[in-house]
Parts: sequence; structure tokens; C-alpha cells
Amino acid sequence: MSETQSTAAGKVLRILSTFDRERQSQTLSEIAQRTGLALSTTHRVVGELAAWGALERDEDGSWHVGLRLWEIASGAPRTQILRDVALPFMQDLYEATHENIQLAVREGTELVFVERIAGHRSVELLTMVGSRFPISATGMGRVLLAHAPADIQEAVLDAPLRAWTPHTVTDAKTLRAQLDRIRREHVIVSDRQLSESTVAVAAPVRIGRTGPVSAALGIVIAARGASRARGLREPLLRAAQGISEELGRRARTTG
Repeated sequence: MSETQSTAAGKVLRILSTFDRERQSQTLSEIAQRTGLALSTTHRVVGELAAWGALERDEDGSWHVGLRLWEIASGAPRTQILRDVALPFMQDLYEATHENIQLAVREGTELVFVERIAGHRSVELLTMVGSRFPISATGMGRVLLAHAPADIQEAVLDAPLRAWTPHTVTDAKTLRAQLDRIRREHVIVSDRQLSESTVAVAAPVRIGRTGPVSAALGIVIAARGASRARGLREPLLRAAQGISEELGRRARTTG
């Protein structure tokens, strides 16, 4: 879209969308180049965003996302109640395992990590709060995919499946069978699918005991400790059930 065709809101969104995990800080010229906007236009819009708090300027003159955006995003209704409810259960699960505990939701054919607890001795992860991955790439994503609408499942299964590691399942028939097993067993042990150094155990979080799946809860451990994974299934399922029941209680209270 050319600059003349872009609305004022469109220019703002184009500028904000140039920032991501890999590109957290940019100069004004870099922003203009990536958006295709004139430098003068970029200067004006960035200035307005900075005045409002959406962008902040570093000492070297480059720009990064401001705290005002984080404040607004943290109040998103879809995740605020979920995170408030889930966090005590996640803390208990961390105390019981001292491993990475993660919570994720589905958005289209991607999963978005919305909360995480990690200790200094936990295995290092590729994921972090706010990061997105294809829904087929992780154990938590496959839990969400198993309970996604049929059109989402087919869109994922019909598309090429990326191999993140030599162990990643990239065959649609194999993945379809895995999704069936998740629906039966309510848990998955995902062995080195996203990283060769990690194994994940994941389970669905529902709204109530039998309500729709709203999120996935996972424990991520070092691959060298993979023998522990099956022993983590029960504590994970108990935590996921606790979150589900509390979400259901709140839904009944506010419904």
C-alpha cells in the first residue's frame, strides 16, 4: 500500500508492526525504510506515538516499544482472567517440579505464549511471553490444534509442516493420529519437536470440567531428563483441571 492510500491509523500500525522480538530497537531511517513511508511522515507519526507513550527513544537515538502499549495489552480480556486464574496453579506446579511452566492460547493457526515461570536451573527455551509459533510446532500447540475447529485443523494439516528438528513430525497422517490420541488421553509428551534440547508435556485448559478448551498448560524439561516426562503427566493434569474448574466457576459467577 502506498503512503497516499494509507490512513492515519494504517500508518501507525505499519510503524508498530516493524518492531518484534528480533528487531526491538530501530532508527527512524530503518522504520521509514521498512514501512515504505517518507522520512518526514515517519518522523511525525513516531513523534506522536512517543508523546502518547507507545514508543520510547534510547540514548543512542533509536526507538523501541513503550510501556504504554504493554499496559494496554496486559488488560486484554481474553488473557487477563486466564492469567490471573492460572498463575497460582502454575506457581504450585513450578514448586513441585522446578521446571519451566508455560501457558499458551491459540490465535488462528498460531499459538501465543501468555505466561511463563522459569527457574535459573530450568532448561533454556526458545519461547517467551508474547512469542508466537506455528500451532503444529510445539506440544502445547498440538493440544490446542487437537481441540481447534475443523477448518483450522484442516488448514494446518493441508499445509507443509516445518521441520524444526530432525524429530519434528512433518507427516500429516502421523500428526492427525497424534491429535486423536491427545483428545483421548488429554495430554501429550512432545519429544524434541521444537528444540533438540527440550521435551514438553502439555494438557488442555477448559472453561469448566467439560467446557471448551481455552488454553494449553505445559511443562518443558531438558531432553536429557526425558525419562521424567511421563511422571509429570499427573501433576500437570491436576493443575490444568484446577485452572479449568476455577475458570468455570468464574464464568458461572459472571455469566
